[in-house]
Amino acid sequence: MKIAILPGDGIGPEIVTQAVRVLEFFRAEGEKIELDCGHLGGAAYDAEGDPFPESTQRLAQAAEAILLGAVGGPRYDTLPRAVRPEQGILGIRKALGLFANLRPAILYPELVASSTLKPEVVSGLDLLIVRELTGDIYFGQPRGRRDNAAGEAEGFDTMHYAESEIRRIARVGFEAARRRGRRLCSVDKANVLETSLFWREIVSDEAKAYPEVTLSHMYVDNAAMQLVRNPRQFDVIVTGNLFGDILSDEASMLVGSIGMLPSASLDANNKGLYEPCHGSAPDIAGRDQANPLATILSLAMMFRFSFDRQDLAARIEGAVRTALAAGRRTADIALGAEQVIGTRAMGDAVLAALKTSGDAD
Repeated sequence: MKIAILPGDGIGPEIVTQAVRVLEFFRAEGEKIELDCGHLGGAAYDAEGDPFPESTQRLAQAAEAILLGAVGGPRYDTLPRAVRPEQGILGIRKALGLFANLRPAILYPELVASSTLKPEVVSGLDLLIVRELTGDIYFGQPRGRRDNAAGEAEGFDTMHYAESEIRRIARVGFEAARRRGRRLCSVDKANVLETSLFWREIVSDEAKAYPEVTLSHMYVDNAAMQLVRNPRQFDVIVTGNLFGDILSDEASMLVGSIGMLPSASLDANNKGLYEPCHGSAPDIAGRDQANPLATILSLAMMFRFSFDRQDLAARIEGAVRTALAAGRRTADIALGAEQVIGTRAMGDAVLAALKTSGDAD
């Protein structure tokens, strides 16, 4: 299992370190795991003057899966847009054809009180957001700035989707729903946007191949409201790049903290980039305060999707549950009366639970 490690910026190196400890644990058990490290984002700009340098491109292309921490930080905000850290993320997604972003939102029973919503609204929550990742307004051309007919400066971006792009992400959504609760909600803005109307037509046509899955449609503004009103009505949500970006961050607060949300970005062959959904949090970088669980859970997704190792994925997820059940809490998921531990201590708790699970086996 050849894995590229890209720690990134801010808290990225700290949280990735804890995930690498999990990989090293499995390697010590006899799993054949090869790790190679590189730079992405601000760290890559600092090292090579490019947020996605050729060395990282070669590393990512050669790997079977990539683990990423986080990128960005205020000290890069004055750079030209072409070399800002976020361009590294967009670049690697495009270069590897990572078109399908899977973001599960699962509320662990131990964290019900950490959610900002009432327990009766969120208890038992288990939903999956499938976000198209390489199209939409983020990549559409033309884009830029110009003077309009009145001589006033304006900025513009282009939203568009090709039929093939919609069909392939729809299939990912339908396949995911078929393995879960067999309910798929496609989110768009078809009452206003021509692109969304086209999206709805193609998703509806694709549904003919999945008669066992119930398809519904919802406007994005209503979906945003429903996520906080009645989130358990959803099983799988499929949507475009822009709407998926916003809705998945909203969903993160349902589970208590964005520090609990892993993600997978997959190509057509399940090669993937795995990363936590949160950002680089430069305000707490280097303080041993960041929650590493989203990064560790991203490893579980890696083993499940890219390596088809359901056994290792289940062990990681079980170890996280064990650590939470034992009362281990980083600051983002702790309540007033709970003892707060740091990044490394949370990693220690997961590793201890993994060792116990291995002994039990």
